Amino acid sequence: DPFLAAQEGELQRLVDRFLSGAQDAPTVLNVEGLVRAALYQTGAGVVGMMFQAVADRVDAAYRPRTGEYFKQRESIRVQCLFGSFALERNYYWSATHGGHCPADEALGLEAGHSPARVRLVCLEGADETSFEKAQRHLEETGGIAMDARQIQRLVQRVGPTLQAWPGRGEEPSDATPASIPILYISADGTGIPMRKEELLGRKGKQPDGKSKTRQVYLGCVFTQHKTDGLGRPVRDWESTTYVANMQNADAFGPLLRNEAIRRGMGNAVRQVFLVDGASGLEAMGRINFKDAIQIVDFYHAMEHAGLVLAALLGDKTHPDYKHRLRQWAKRLLRNGVANLVADVRKECAEKACASAVEEQLHYFDHNRERMQYGTFRKNGFFIGSGVIEAGCKTVVGQRCKQSGMFWSQSGAEHVLALRAIHASRQTDGFWKFRLEQCSAQSNPIQTTA
Repeated sequence: DPFLAAQEGELQRLVDRFLSGAQDAPTVLNVEGLVRAALYQTGAGVVGMMFQAVADRVDAAYRPRTGEYFKQRESIRVQCLFGSFALERNYYWSATHGGHCPADEALGLEAGHSPARVRLVCLEGADETSFEKAQRHLEETGGIAMDARQIQRLVQRVGPTLQAWPGRGEEPSDATPASIPILYISADGTGIPMRKEELLGRKGKQPDGKSKTRQVYLGCVFTQHKTDGLGRPVRDWESTTYVANMQNADAFGPLLRNEAIRRGMGNAVRQVFLVDGASGLEAMGRINFKDAIQIVDFYHAMEHAGLVLAALLGDKTHPDYKHRLRQWAKRLLRNGVANLVADVRKECAEKACASAVEEQLHYFDHNRERMQYGTFRKNGFFIGSGVIEAGCKTVVGQRCKQSGMFWSQSGAEHVLALRAIHASRQTDGFWKFRLEQCSAQSNPIQTTA
């Protein structure tokens, strides 16, 4: 091929210049970048030839729908992983559906970008701490020059599909029909900073009663098949998948339930719903996971134990505070929540602190059945919500809670959806679905109606 021969000649000239030792010859500092640019130019040309062949085949087979007619042959500059290339394809127009190029849809082009480039750019945009950093990283590591705003626009373009993806109802690629001994469902909420217009009329914790953040719900599903030699639960390797959105608990519950069903909830011998004790999450669990054993995270229980003791002793600096907190931990792990509550009430009876202590004890009264930690550990269950807590930091916090960030709801949801599918190792499945969706927008091979 003349094109490939020309590129081989360019590479040979580059090698000759480097070996010549001339004053203007490439140095060891920049020669790799020059070689990459030459190879990328070849790669863009090869991809362009293959895409053009597909476009020609699609255009030859396409049959316009009623009211649609061929308007002209148009050229577009397609951006791919290796640079850009020209693509010629047919443009059709109708008064009903407007204009479109069937070849663009068949090739999965997004605003002139190839599917592989869109995937990489969206991944960088979601995984880096900012779109600006994604811009620099793409340029430095991949030689892809793309403005931060362009990266953001591509993420927003893909966003609606991202939001629909968790509800697809497909089994994961590694799913098996075998029963699952224990399937865990966990959820938590965390606030992210929002633009002012997104916070109008919302109450918050600021001194003026206003809010600076909005809550994001993150949910995860994982499985457990065994315990270790000491009887402690072992989470199955790479079994955790995530879903996230900014709707309320009533809307988020079915989304998390769909993910649990997709992960094999119907084949689970036991289901465990593990949360921090918040009333909204408790209700969500009762509605969407009625057969699950609910467990209040042990570490949140210990935080509340600290509040009880601070109210009882005066504050956390009391000499007995740490010792008594350790005693609480030991007794809670022996199913002692009921006796603890009774003992504290007896101790503070007739004291000035009784009202403050009683307020804190309500948490334990309400959650007694969900705090039988001795029984839970005997059954080999996790009693800590570390998985979802870590997810809030990695999936949400590392991208959406950086200094100076202020999000729109759609912007945050689209980025979080990308991060959730990536953390769930579902990236390949999503982009295959996305390509199929693009192709289905207008079937490139039609018959006349």
